Amino acid sequence: MTELREQLKQKNVRDFLFHFLILIGLSCWAYWSTFMVIVGKWNHSPEYSHGYLVPLFSLALLWTRREKLDLTKIQPSTWGIAVIAIAIGMRLLSVYYYLEWFDFLSIIPFTIGICLLAGGWHTFRWAWSAIAFLGFMLPLPYSLEVALRGPLRSIGTKVSTYVMQTLGLPALAEGNVIIVGDAQIGVTEACSGLSMLMVFFAFSTATALFIHDRPVWEKILVIASAIPIAIIANVTRITVTGLLYATGFSEMADLIFHDFAGWMMIPLALAILWLELLLVSRIVIVEDDAPMAVGLGRSKS
Repeated sequence: MTELREQLKQKNVRDFLFHFLILIGLSCWAYWSTFMVIVGKWNHSPEYSHGYLVPLFSLALLWTRREKLDLTKIQPSTWGIAVIAIAIGMRLLSVYYYLEWFDFLSIIPFTIGICLLAGGWHTFRWAWSAIAFLGFMLPLPYSLEVALRGPLRSIGTKVSTYVMQTLGLPALAEGNVIIVGDAQIGVTEACSGLSMLMVFFAFSTATALFIHDRPVWEKILVIASAIPIAIIANVTRITVTGLLYATGFSEMADLIFHDFAGWMMIPLALAILWLELLLVSRIVIVEDDAPMAVGLGRSKS
């Protein structure tokens, strides 16, 4: 019986890899032009510079979940054809209505269709979280980017000005420009904090996927915390820049504000996220499931 089970595993693995490699090859051919546009966004837009890390994390997530994949249950499903048809429909709509984002988004159902065709529903249940995480490598619709940048710029300007004033600096906000003494700090669209928001959403979601032993509400809290963390990081960057200008280190202020700010804020965000997890774990204690003792033990005479 054991030998038969091992033979079934080996056959399923061979069939899965054969179908998967063929489908991956066809996918690369079909989506090559789309991939080139997305990679161009990764290379030239700071909001999506983390895109290269997203597929790598998805693969790492699959590796950590490898024990949950039962090779004997791999069974290709024809439902994958229907899901791929949906992805193709989305691509056609994107061309007809000039909606580039629909073409990007179609990668997700297309990947789901490949998973179903190659390994069936059991494989999809094993891989769905890694596939969903691929959404973080896709650029946002332009209209959504514009809608987010405005409020983020306004919040960053007002809060940073308030923090500088609290620290005793002569800071004054005029629109999206902060005047600190003789210096002016322009909170432009590129400095709105949208790039931090995108990166920290990806970090927070990745963290939530890895904390398997915590309740669902805590994972949702971790993901939602990306918004305040991004705002705190952006305000910290602007405030530190104002402090450097006020103390006469203008060259260092320009260097930090434009060049090193993004890299310096990532460790800060990770530290805040770690403190959040530590605080929640201390406030909320998850009880272990243990059988209740029934009756009283007999005492020995």
